[in-house]
Amino acid sequence: MAAIRVMLVDDQALLRTGFRMVLAAQPDMEVVAEAGDGAEAIEVLRATAVDVVLMDVRMPRLDGVEATRRICAQENPPKVLILTTFDLDEYAFTGLKAGASGFMLKDVPPGELLNAIRSVHSGDAVVAPSTTRRLLDRFSPMLPSTTSEPGDKRVERLTEREREVMLLVAQGLSNGEIAGRLVLSEATVKTHVGRILTKLGLRDRVQVVVMAYESGLVRAGGAR
Repeated sequence: MAAIRVMLVDDQALLRTGFRMVLAAQPDMEVVAEAGDGAEAIEVLRATAVDVVLMDVRMPRLDGVEATRRICAQENPPKVLILTTFDLDEYAFTGLKAGASGFMLKDVPPGELLNAIRSVHSGDAVVAPSTTRRLLDRFSPMLPSTTSEPGDKRVERLTEREREVMLLVAQGLSNGEIAGRLVLSEATVKTHVGRILTKLGLRDRVQVVVMAYESGLVRAGGAR
């Protein structure tokens, strides 16, 4: 099985060195590129095949959010995992909106970082339920206060059960937790989530959360 090709993007060389040492010790990972800012990252990606980008947010020239937006707009882009400060900063939510598959704190234990990279590479989104709730509780006041957003019309395509599942995904529940709440099998919940993604034209659970909050379907603290 081919190693996961990882790119490190951070303006602090010392941090990149630390991450590189952790990743180099893994038989299934390889650091294939590094960059000191978003602009350099985009340039390097033109000539280097990468599976997962570890993206810092606050960098000179081009920040991680805009770099993520430009990278994710490309054809067959790598997955982007945002690295943010301990305090969930204002860029975390916009990073997810820009196309990132998740975000991790910079001081995350090495094991969690490695699992996150593997999860993102396999197509999953990595935003822990508790982190999702904290993030959206904090930033939901920045989202639209009406339900007249274009996203609402797309949400109307969902069945009643799919909308129930979407609400629970938006509240940060895992498939297993949703299965328990709705008395369904986990496989059935996974099927519902897949249909929600298809009907709404979304990439992953992170985008489901973003749409649910942006459209006014849910508010901080739970369902409407």
